[in-house]
Amino acid sequence: MSALNPDDILNGYINGIFPMAEPDGTIYWYSPNPRAIIPFENYKPSKSLRPVINRNHFEIRVNTDFEGVMRGCSGPRAKESGTWISEDIIASYTELHRYGYAHSVEAYRENRLVGGLYGVSINGVFFGESMFTIESNASKVAFHYLIQILKLNGFALLDTQFINDNVLRYGAVEIPRDEYLDLLSNALKVKVRFDGTPIS
Repeated sequence: MSALNPDDILNGYINGIFPMAEPDGTIYWYSPNPRAIIPFENYKPSKSLRPVINRNHFEIRVNTDFEGVMRGCSGPRAKESGTWISEDIIASYTELHRYGYAHSVEAYRENRLVGGLYGVSINGVFFGESMFTIESNASKVAFHYLIQILKLNGFALLDTQFINDNVLRYGAVEIPRDEYLDLLSNALKVKVRFDGTPIS
């Protein structure tokens, strides 16, 4: 049985906190200060990525293999030891996905999942959780399409929790926690839904 239920997770996000698992499986809640977000206007695809997008090098799908994306994100990373995505986390977020709150954007090559990302949407906020890539540029293309989906759907805030080199390349910035909570409160009042209709 999962250690987290969907209501716990949703209430956490609404209040600016989110769960992560330690190597022993213990789940803790976090509220970073400062907090990392990606303003939509900050994102610009790199010159090297544009040809990959224009060639449709990857087939992009939305919400077709949510658990597969989570398991890809939970795999070992070259510069990190362990993972915060435990079996309990996978079970809990997969349940959230079934309820329509958690979403994945997936990149395929020859019908094989080679990269993607997932997160949680509540009204006008998308809480980005993690991404993975097996083929070069796969997660970058998935992120590009995530931005397009969020813009088309009228989202107001993209939360990325912590700053790191990966999110910096997408235009992430750090802001004080109080400022984040103000943005969060306002964005939660924006009544939109995550519509993952494929973008041509």
